[in-house]
Amino acid sequence: MSDPVTDPVHTDPSRTDGERLAALVAALTTEERIGLLHQYQAPVPRLGLAGFRTGTEALHGLAWLGTATVFPQALGLAATWDPELVRRVGEAVADEVLAARDRGAGRNVWAPVVNPLRDPRWGRNEEGWSEDPWLTGLLATAYARGLAGDGPRLRTAPTLKHFLGYNNETDRCTTSSGLPPRVLHEYELPAHLPALRAGAAVAVMPSYNLVNGRPAHLSPLIEDVLRAAAPDDLLVVSDAMAPGNLFGLQGFHPDGPTAYAHAVRAGLDSFTQDDDRPEATLDHLREALRRGLLTDADLERAVRHVLSVRLRLGEFDPGPAPEGSLDTPAHRALAREAATRSLVLLRNEGGVLPLRDVRRVAVLGPLADTVLTDWYSGTPPYAVTAKEGVAERVEVVHHDGADRIRLTSLVTAVAEPVSGEPLRLDGGEGDVFALLDWGGGAFTLRSERTGLHLDEGPDGTLACTAPGPGGWEVRQTLRLEAANPAGGPEGPYHLVQVHTGRRVGVRADGVLALVEEPGDGCPFWIDRVSSGALEAARAAAAADVAVVVVGDHPMVNGRETEDRADLELPAAQRHLVRMVRSANPASVLVISSGCPFAVTWADENVPAVLWSAHGGQEYGRALADVLFGDAEPSGRLTQTWYRSADDLPDLLDYDVIGSGATYLYFEGEPLYPFGHGLGYAEPVYGEPEAVVDGGRVTVRVPVANPGDRPLEEVVQVYTRQLSSRVRVPVRALRGFARLRLGPGEEAVAEIGFDAADLARWDTVRERFTVEDAPREVLVGRSAADIRGTAPLDVPGEPPAVRRGTWSAAGYEEQRGTALCPLTPERGDAVRFTEPGARLLFRDTDLTGASGIRVFANADRDTELRVHLDGPDTGPAAVLRVPAGTGPHDFAEAVAALAPGTAGVRDLYLVCEVPGAAVAAVTLD
Repeated sequence: MSDPVTDPVHTDPSRTDGERLAALVAALTTEERIGLLHQYQAPVPRLGLAGFRTGTEALHGLAWLGTATVFPQALGLAATWDPELVRRVGEAVADEVLAARDRGAGRNVWAPVVNPLRDPRWGRNEEGWSEDPWLTGLLATAYARGLAGDGPRLRTAPTLKHFLGYNNETDRCTTSSGLPPRVLHEYELPAHLPALRAGAAVAVMPSYNLVNGRPAHLSPLIEDVLRAAAPDDLLVVSDAMAPGNLFGLQGFHPDGPTAYAHAVRAGLDSFTQDDDRPEATLDHLREALRRGLLTDADLERAVRHVLSVRLRLGEFDPGPAPEGSLDTPAHRALAREAATRSLVLLRNEGGVLPLRDVRRVAVLGPLADTVLTDWYSGTPPYAVTAKEGVAERVEVVHHDGADRIRLTSLVTAVAEPVSGEPLRLDGGEGDVFALLDWGGGAFTLRSERTGLHLDEGPDGTLACTAPGPGGWEVRQTLRLEAANPAGGPEGPYHLVQVHTGRRVGVRADGVLALVEEPGDGCPFWIDRVSSGALEAARAAAAADVAVVVVGDHPMVNGRETEDRADLELPAAQRHLVRMVRSANPASVLVISSGCPFAVTWADENVPAVLWSAHGGQEYGRALADVLFGDAEPSGRLTQTWYRSADDLPDLLDYDVIGSGATYLYFEGEPLYPFGHGLGYAEPVYGEPEAVVDGGRVTVRVPVANPGDRPLEEVVQVYTRQLSSRVRVPVRALRGFARLRLGPGEEAVAEIGFDAADLARWDTVRERFTVEDAPREVLVGRSAADIRGTAPLDVPGEPPAVRRGTWSAAGYEEQRGTALCPLTPERGDAVRFTEPGARLLFRDTDLTGASGIRVFANADRDTELRVHLDGPDTGPAAVLRVPAGTGPHDFAEAVAALAPGTAGVRDLYLVCEVPGAAVAAVTLD
């Protein structure tokens, strides 16, 4: 036990922060340092150091800690294309975090999420900003800056999530994201680095997955890239329970001490493991120190990162901590502004919108009279639904579009005897339930009498007690499993709980309960009391306009732990839209979702389509503002809406370049392109010009509003490189400008960017280069709606040729391979995983070369063949790789090149037998 310290240097504001931090770290004992490396940091009373907890969720408002302002989801905030608005939202969230410290809110906030939205099927799509890495970085930096503040001390300490290559929930802890060098440097890192370089984010959370076969929590990029980018000490916190995966699910290390030592050496500072029970984690660290796997210097470095953030939060300064405020009028107004400006008008044919001279509106659909919250939402102080927002203006008729049903079992029916008591079978006609289809085969049952949803009780019985599906383990959703292949649409069905796969059975006392054995399940028939789609269509026919509100439930079929299998709206919702449209041609489809949907039929048949992410507490009023034309639709998509999941590569294919993914490389016709969004006023663009001066590109374009309504336009500037030896983006966003023009006004939009932004990662030179190639600037309303082009002439470098030694991971093309670790600590190699797998290295200079070497590994004696100019030409060399003792046992294999081999050629490396890996290639 060390003695108390009087007048410690770390509390002396006359000293520099560096002096204060160094003195505090030096004063700690080894045991005290270890105690600071868990999410729940131990207090050190003798130094006046209080306990501290990392991790307050603040993705789009303060979450999990009671009432707080709920802003639109991050994807919705992104649709505003307004960094200043996003910054103001972040500032308001920080205020609420500070005000909720008495509820347990800590000042290390886990936001923003900066994973670029590579695939719209990702279950956490709603948490991100854009499929474009530059736009992701811009908007995430704005949000983080709002959270952190601009003062000399941090208001909160923002944490970027989740580093790296994380866009799948399916087997997320055991899948490996293959990131070739160009994808890493051109797509992934540009989303993560801007907030760090700006000092807006001061912490990073690695992701659950592996990257190139190595757990992301052990990535050498944490030290080599992230800490190099940050202007001050960077705190690295683990994701929840992820450290245990290193020697558990992932099996990358044999035990906890070995795994945790590697994590600390790789840059992890804080272990989010076992909730508020740190002892097992700390014991692993103590044992690692005892074995010599960790040094005192390793602990000192990690503790410095931890305490640096606390120092910059002002924790050790004299005086009170900063104050905040919760649920203020200003925050409510900001929530409405953000929700209004996040709405995107996808289609508007025939002038249905804005609504004029209407007296009665049918507001229909499963999302018409509810405001849904997601896993990372707070509890809103109130919520205005679409129905309520419209009803503040005109008469409204409503139906949720859900079928009303009874469940029967032969001669008995399911009844809800008393509110809150378990359902049971009895001899009466049974009670009525609404059957809601949320897609992916997931349904919920809602009591018609109480409005509450069927839920599992602690003893496995089933009662209508839940306000809706929710919780980390969603136990309110069921799937309908045919109990008899010869049955019809009425059944019989087994009701199966989605979360556990257990069937619903009937106990001896008649009570419905989940059963462990499938054979104990009870088949049920569905007796449809009324058709929700038909009732909604009748309501639509009796109204001037029909507004049908559909979308996803953020707790079902697309959420953390669950990816979507397709892009379709739930079948019941698709049927509802068709029925409403047939009943009233003046129909408006409103989609509220955290992800894109393939609404191809609606785009062809429904005159107006609007989208927003789940919009928070002011959603209904924001929607009404846009529907009735009080606000101009000003949102724009930050993600491509595809016509079908068939347009997407495999969910686990992270090579956006090779697979042609995202608007950058997709060459098909999307349903709605990146950047798309209409207004009620139509702009007229003039001819753009692009000027290059001193390494800066400035694009100017005149824009006019000839109409009689105000215009809100997002002028978007893209570039396209017209030739290259490698695949380059079809177009890439370089900047944008927002214009607000009154009727008859015009202005010149000016957008600038650095010529260096045109660089791509050169896998030969292993650095960014601007290629000497023709280019053009594209200016327009979206990535597909280009209104003008201009030539762009910037100086560049000629293509490089390969000579000497190069990394095998720098291939131009591959087939049947996977990236893997060279060693557990660092380095990448390429493993051949299919018969006939191959790598292509373009522009390889064989002049003067007589032999070739590879640094390779194999699980058996293996041959690698070298072919020139095509994979099926005669081999120019055959390399024999001996069997290694394990996956990291690499050795050299050497072969002579065929006589006469010369010139700059395309070099193929082909392996017929799966299992071998190559890390480097050398020409001798």
